[in-house]
Amino acid sequence: MDDKEWHVCGLVLQAKPARFAQLTESLLAIPNTEIPTSDATQGKLVVVMQAARSDVLLKYIESARNLDGVLAVSLVYHQQDQQGEEMP
Repeated sequence: MDDKEWHVCGLVLQAKPARFAQLTESLLAIPNTEIPTSDATQGKLVVVMQAARSDVLLKYIESARNLDGVLAVSLVYHQQDQQGEEMP
């Protein structure tokens, strides 16, 4: 059996409201990234990211943190799981 890791994290981003539209577009350009909810007036976004490896997920988080207009990134959830063949 060849197990594969799977990682998912939930982030809360605080952003400059004036950069909100461009920031949202840039975030969605990061692979396996979703924005389930956001508030443009307050500059807050809930972001979910997934990756097959922890180092890749960290790279995605750092990419989000470095986007123009991001003021803060808070990791609020992380889960790691092993995906393998199902038992009969």
